[in-house]
Amino acid sequence: MSPLAALKIARERGLDLVEIAPQASPPVCKIIDFGKYRYEQQKREKAQKKSQHQQQLKEIRFKLGVDTHDFDFKTRHAREFLEEGNKVKATVFFRGREIVHKDLGRAVIERFINALADISKVDQPIKMEGPNCSVIVAPDKTKIKKKPKPEKEAGSGNTKQAHAPAESNDDADGDDAE
Repeated sequence: MSPLAALKIARERGLDLVEIAPQASPPVCKIIDFGKYRYEQQKREKAQKKSQHQQQLKEIRFKLGVDTHDFDFKTRHAREFLEEGNKVKATVFFRGREIVHKDLGRAVIERFINALADISKVDQPIKMEGPNCSVIVAPDKTKIKKKPKPEKEAGSGNTKQAHAPAESNDDADGDDAE
């Protein structure tokens, strides 16, 4: 139909004539309420942005002679970052003459990778960046889904049971006294 006829029909209905595909032959148009169309389009875009997660790069830094507690503590934080969906960059930095022991730094990084192997995968392999040795690990969604979540309510049920027998024993002593 001609553009003038389509415009006339749109005005009769109180709607707008919107060109959808100008490259098509002939061009495709629709008779719609343009304000409502724009509103729904913005809602869809907003919902898509909301569902997307911006992946960040978090960095964990180790010294060459890192102790087991410090290593476990930092690995636990890295695990939390990975579960949130962020990438983690683990860096071992060498100070002074430590740079000649690159193999020890590589061992710390490999220990870190093995500690998080159940929920992550290596995104960028181990490499030297100046006086630092680093690796980037990314969350592995297939491994994270398989892992069961622990229940926290089990501990609260035990405390209530512990108090209940103590109260019943007091009542029993009171009955014997009468």
